[in-house]
Amino acid sequence: MTKINMLSILKKEFNAFFNSLIAYVVIGVFLVLLGLFVWVLPGGNVLDSGYAELGGFFSTAPFVFLFLLPAITMRTFAEEKKAGTIELLLTRPLSDWQLILGKYFACVLLAVLALVPTLLYYLTVWVLGAPQGNVDSAAVAGSYLGLVLLAATFAALGIFASAITRDQIIAFILAAFGCYLLYAGFDALASLSVWGRAGYLLTQLGIAYHYGTIAKGLIDSRDVLYFLSMITLALGATRLALATRNW
Repeated sequence: MTKINMLSILKKEFNAFFNSLIAYVVIGVFLVLLGLFVWVLPGGNVLDSGYAELGGFFSTAPFVFLFLLPAITMRTFAEEKKAGTIELLLTRPLSDWQLILGKYFACVLLAVLALVPTLLYYLTVWVLGAPQGNVDSAAVAGSYLGLVLLAATFAALGIFASAITRDQIIAFILAAFGCYLLYAGFDALASLSVWGRAGYLLTQLGIAYHYGTIAKGLIDSRDVLYFLSMITLALGATRLALATRNW
């Protein structure tokens, strides 16, 4: 029964994305922006660099995700609250976790769907390599895993931001700001000379450090555990935000 209820929410949310322009805009903007960075814009595109690698793509994608994931998640709970349908949902025979996870996995699925067409970048670089296939496939696989974990983490943070407000714009701003702080904020803070050797430990608290490690093809269980812990904390905070209606 639990699985069916959660899946029904997932299907409802996923269909809602494609019944509006959200999914098409999100996937379109994601692919256009990354396509420009990888193939067109000077300074880091593959054709100018002369190397068969996708480092520019995997270093740019997180910053595109900083805006796209909040755009996907901003409506999840904020729209329900503004429309007054959240109370109707909460009166149905499903738990808060079923509701949260159904919405959450719909957002993650849309983000993963946006990544699928970028596999053409890998195939193109593989063909263009000299000799053909001269690509670090292990690093590419690790980088894609890192992007999926990053998208899942940003989606969890976005879900939480949407759960604490009824305004989608505010939810977007809070999510984008929170994702940026957790991704690059610790690096900026650690760069201050006041920390000394503790600066390196501070860097390890940020998402960028763990994403960078996985993107090198070094899949460490500690990095995966870090992402899973962040997701759990964000979704737990979302559950707490929904529970406040009973206080």
